[in-house]
Order: sequence, then structure tokens, then C-alpha cells
Amino acid sequence: MTTQSATQVTEDYSANARFQRPWYWYDWANSAFVTTTATVLFGPYLTSIATEAACPGLADGADCTTDLNVLGVPIDPGSLHPYTVGLSTFVGAVLLIFVGAIADRTKRPARLMGLFAAIGATAASLMFFVKGTNWQLGVVLLMVASIALGASLVVYDAILVRIATPDDRDKVSSRGWALGYLGGGLLLAVNFLMLSNKDTFGGTGQAVRISMLMAGLWWGLFTLIPVLGMWQLRGVERPAVAAKAGVVGGSVRQLKDTFRHLLSLRQTLLFLVAYMFFNDGIQTVIGQSSLYGTAELGFSETTMLTLFLMVQFVAFGGALLFGQVAGSLGAWRTVLGGIVLWLLVIVAAFFVPEKAVAALFALGVGIGLVMGGTQALSRSMYSQLVPRDREAEFFSLYQALERGTSWFGAVIFGVVHQLTDSYRPAILALMIFFVVGGILLAKVDMRRGILEAGNDVPAVV
Repeated sequence: MTTQSATQVTEDYSANARFQRPWYWYDWANSAFVTTTATVLFGPYLTSIATEAACPGLADGADCTTDLNVLGVPIDPGSLHPYTVGLSTFVGAVLLIFVGAIADRTKRPARLMGLFAAIGATAASLMFFVKGTNWQLGVVLLMVASIALGASLVVYDAILVRIATPDDRDKVSSRGWALGYLGGGLLLAVNFLMLSNKDTFGGTGQAVRISMLMAGLWWGLFTLIPVLGMWQLRGVERPAVAAKAGVVGGSVRQLKDTFRHLLSLRQTLLFLVAYMFFNDGIQTVIGQSSLYGTAELGFSETTMLTLFLMVQFVAFGGALLFGQVAGSLGAWRTVLGGIVLWLLVIVAAFFVPEKAVAALFALGVGIGLVMGGTQALSRSMYSQLVPRDREAEFFSLYQALERGTSWFGAVIFGVVHQLTDSYRPAILALMIFFVVGGILLAKVDMRRGILEAGNDVPAVV
């Protein structure tokens, strides 16, 4: 990089640093949906709706032996939620790649992020109307909300590269994740109180539906802070030749070039493959943990809400702690250590006895410490490996892997449950994702990859 280009980059960072504070707030906004709905409530709730549809009037605690008929395919009601997560993330993987190409050609990226967030928040709010045996509506809304969330995060993650220097990205990314856990935890605390007083709200089902509505509204309303706060943040100027091709045509051409460019960035590609594996494990553990706790370990939804409430606030500190550790050891070493901790968490989860509250909450502390840190630092690590002015293109691949390849883990989880009629071997099967991901990440040469992408190497890699 020449002296002139380096000076220009420094000037850009200086001008855009004012957008960091509003940028943090999108983590706060969308984490309410991720925590309350996607992680805690919707899995068990959709399972209960599907079970009622397959086995009407089934007594509490009895096993449903009748499958749902989904387009002619028999589906165990207990596997419907993981299969839905798998399908939505698979479809999202294809769509998000195109989102990145379009986002890099958008002059005002925050506005595009707001559009995707509005679609997702609307779908999340409409989950209030999922009741009775209408599991089909729940499946559709979960897919729309999940895909819209992934699309908004493509734009959001790409903005990180424009508002923080290479030396600051671990810190900025970790602060965003930490604020997200704090926001998600606060709403979850309110939802916990509602479910603890469920009779006031018309019973458990009604309290769950109101909680999901609140999460959707929270997502939509708080998104106004980053959208308005970054309203003037400019995107990448389109080359004149590419502009003539239009948004769609130019984006397709740009997408083809992205894949060609990625193949030449060997360390970036290796990181993405490693991330595909270990993040698949993380997303599946997070997404299916509520179902595991209620269906396998026999805990009530109230107990699981208490657990996730604690995890949110532990994760707030964990994300900040990992950010500080990365400042001394580097993000690469810190994430590798986090993967080892994830393996220990899975082994511990397998051995948690039924209704052993102390063991469950000890496990929750471990999850909270490692969860936010590994995700936040993975984002900042990848930001060092993407070529400048093509951030959204490359972050669309990142989000496609984060949201789109976790279908494999969710499907494996569902298949193992269907074959064994137990979630314990299903959770243990996820270890393979962390083992393979950790081995591949250990092979990534971060310094070489940063230079290959044409970026400045931070003081601590």
C-alpha cells in the first residue's frame, strides 16, 4: 500500500469514527429477536404447536407417535424446528450472496440495512398470530425473519470495516456484541417476569406470543437509532462501467468476480472454511439449547428463561473479556482457545443429569463466557482478510456461512434425535464441527492473509 493510499484510509477512518456509537445499537436491536424468540421461546413453542397438530389432545408428558405430513414427507414434531432452521439457513445462504453484491453498490448502506431489518421485525412481530395447530405459519415467519436478519447483518458487518481501524476492530466488534447481549438480556428479563406471572397474561401460550411480539417491536424500533445515526455514511462509489450494468446486472457480474477473487486469497478462503465448521457448531448449540433443556433435561420454560437470562449477562462480560485478551494475544489465538472451551461445554452438556439445576447453571456460565467472544472476534478477524471497497461482497459470504451452513448442524441434530429418540447423542454429535473447524483455523496464517487482501497488519494479530 502506498503512502498516499494509507493516508487516505486514515482520513476515512477519522471521518467515520463518529458512526461507531450508532453502529453498536444494531446489535442491541436485533439481539432481542435472536435471544427471546429464535433461541429461547420459538423452538419449544413451535414444537408444542406441531405436537398438538399431530397428536390432538395428547396428555402432558406423553410421547407423540404420529408424524406430521410435510409435502408428503413424514416429520417427527420434535424435529420440525431444527429442520425449519436448516431450511431457512440453506435458502438464506443462496440469497445472502446476492445481497452482498447489491449492498456494495448501494450509496447509503445504513438505509438498506434498515429495509432488511424492517422486513425481519415485521415477520417476528407477526409470530404473535402463531397459535392452535397453525405450525405452517410459524415455519414461514421463522424463515422470513431469519433470512431478513442475515441480509441486514451482511450490511451491518461490512460497515465495521469503514468505521474502525485494523487495530480497533477487535474492540469495536466486541463492544457491539456485548451491547447486544445486554439488550437481549434486558428484554428477556421482562419476558421472564411475564412467564412467571403467566396467568396475568392469559396463560403460558399467550405470554409466549406477547413476548415474541415484543421482541419483533424491539428489533424494529431500536433499529431506528443506527439507521438514523448512520444515515449519511456513504458506501462504495460504483465504477462508471459497472454502473451502466444496473444494480442487478452489475451485481451478478460483481458476484462472479468475487468468487474469482476469493480463490486467489488462500488464507481468506481457508478462514471461511474453518468458520463454516466451528460456527455451524456454535449456531446449532445456541439454536437448539432451549429444546435440549426442556425436552431432554426436563426443565420448565421458566427455568430455561432464567438460564438464558443469566447467560446473556455473563456473555456481556465474556465478549468484553475476550476483546481484552485479543488485545494481548491476538484474535486468532483467542478464538482457538474459545473453540477448545466449546468442546468442553458440549461434553459437559451431555453429562448434565435431568433436572439438575446447579449443573445446568454452571454449564450456562461456561456458555456465556465463550459465546460472545468467539463470535465477536471471528467477525473482526474476517474484516482484516477482506479487500477494501468489497466488504459487503465478502461479508455476504461470511453471513451465508454463519446463517446458511448451520442448516447442516441443525439437520444432523434433528436426524440423530429421530434415529435415537434422544437429544443427548444429538448434542454430542456437534463436537465434530468444532474439531474440524479448530484444526483448519490453526492452519490460517493471519498476517499473510491480511497482506494478500491488501490491508494494513494490526500491531497484534
